[in-house]
Amino acid sequence: MSGTATMAAGITPQEYRQRRAELRKSLDGVMILFGAEEPDDLHTSFFQESNFLYLSGWREPGAVMLLTQQTEILFMPYRDLRMELYTGRKLGPDDPDAPKLSGFDRVMPKSALESAFLTVLQTAPRVYLIPGDLRGQKLKSLAVFHDEADAAQAIARLRMVKSSAEIELIAKSTGATVAAHLAGWKKTRPGVWEYEIAAAMTNVYFERGCERNAYAPIVGSGPNSVILHYAANHRRLDSGETVVADVGAECSDYATDVTRTVPAGGKFTPRQRELYDIVLGAQKAAIAAIRPGVRLRADGASLHQIAYDYINSHGHDLHGQPLGKYFVHGLGHYVGLEVHDPGDPAAPLKTGTVITIEPGIYIPEENIGIRIEDIVVVTETGCKVLSAALPREIGDIEKLVGK
Repeated sequence: MSGTATMAAGITPQEYRQRRAELRKSLDGVMILFGAEEPDDLHTSFFQESNFLYLSGWREPGAVMLLTQQTEILFMPYRDLRMELYTGRKLGPDDPDAPKLSGFDRVMPKSALESAFLTVLQTAPRVYLIPGDLRGQKLKSLAVFHDEADAAQAIARLRMVKSSAEIELIAKSTGATVAAHLAGWKKTRPGVWEYEIAAAMTNVYFERGCERNAYAPIVGSGPNSVILHYAANHRRLDSGETVVADVGAECSDYATDVTRTVPAGGKFTPRQRELYDIVLGAQKAAIAAIRPGVRLRADGASLHQIAYDYINSHGHDLHGQPLGKYFVHGLGHYVGLEVHDPGDPAAPLKTGTVITIEPGIYIPEENIGIRIEDIVVVTETGCKVLSAALPREIGDIEKLVGK
């Protein structure tokens, strides 16, 4: 057996089987998925490719999956005993426990992939690959007369709706992230560096067993608060500024995404309060409209349009112009195994969809950036805010920041 956990935590082997079975129903050809390889960079830990992980839960490097309507095979590399001195023991295809431990009834050596692929090609009119995967393209060169289809798109249709187990894992990541933000608030005061706040936050969820950041932590103060994906975190806070903290954990492979904007000195200025209340009002309006069938972003009525219209009809900039032009990004995105999980923002939302709702106003002229982001699961009658435990009202925030 492998010396480390070979299967992802929190999802049963049966659920992975069901996912593959549902996908295979729609295949009119052969799908080849390559798992992630062992990294050769000491700055990088091994994490499985998300589509491969979604269908298998398999956490060891170098595997390949072959799926058709009739069959599913997991190909594993043979053990490299010398390399295992550095990376730990792995499971080989010749291990009698390989089918049980992997959840695949058929496990074969990776060296047999090409011959197995050529065999199924005889009855497969097309080949499904992840776009841009050079390993897949090399294999596809053996099937020059077969059509190529997008494997990622086919899998995304399943990934858009989360199971109850997936929602529970996202809630776990969100709970750890809420605690992280509260720790960051305690650290926030004039004279503190942005990276000190980021460290205080990430330490909280790492101590809770989360494997990594869902994305590079963003702690932007003053002029940095208007930079959407600012991640240098290398400025000292001054009094009178807003601080945008967009920080989220990944626990048991599932991500979350939460942002709050707080005052560096513990109290919002009147102008900051005015803008904050507008962003919060836009977020509340969008969340209140969430239900199955609505669209995150589309022509005409959508959650994004609701938030934009609210911002554009409340308040003005220093020149008396509406504020809509300062809401410069989309209202939200899907969340799951990736913080920006695959999904069509124009598709009608379904029960079990997990999205963010994150309106914002960014005014460089005033060095004021405000974003409020929560993670939401669509229910049969509306939605549930998974990050609701983190305060977002001005009075509640001011009671906690710097204390």
